[in-house]
Amino acid sequence: MTTIDRYRRIADGFSARLDGVGVDQWSRPTPCTDWTVRELAAHVVATHRRVLCAVDGGEPAEVDANVDLEGQWREASQAILDAVSDEAKATKTVGGMFGEQPFESLVGRLLCTDTLVHTWDLARATGQDERLDPEAISRSEEFLTPIDEAIRRPGGFAAKIDSPVDADAQTRFLNFCGRAV
Repeated sequence: MTTIDRYRRIADGFSARLDGVGVDQWSRPTPCTDWTVRELAAHVVATHRRVLCAVDGGEPAEVDANVDLEGQWREASQAILDAVSDEAKATKTVGGMFGEQPFESLVGRLLCTDTLVHTWDLARATGQDERLDPEAISRSEEFLTPIDEAIRRPGGFAAKIDSPVDADAQTRFLNFCGRAV
């Protein structure tokens, strides 16, 4: 599966959960203990905008967490799809905390993983379908496992949770990400 296809599937999963947030659910806590549903959604939009600026330059637009987060999300995710579909942008070398890499790699590694994990967070917080794409889980594990220590920091992932021996791949992945399932 290409990065475009994987990103689209993950983004569609996040969109479905975001569309399913009830009017009274925006202030609910999430598995990210510092964030409400509204703050988590704003974080995902902000991350998309920051990643896009890696290839387009400039500063990302602020997210207004109190105004149409669904619209801001759709705009940000479409902008990522457009950029990763543009060969010149997809292959452009960008920098960041994970070193220099093609923009397409940044989307396929960081952005897909961040959006995937937060899809589960959003589903858990709002009582929606928590199933994640198995291939996306596998690819995200490939990205995160070698940087295990680096992701265990404030604003990053919580400590790993030991999984039961009979845990499925999604549970093991989420436990690795510090999520209690």
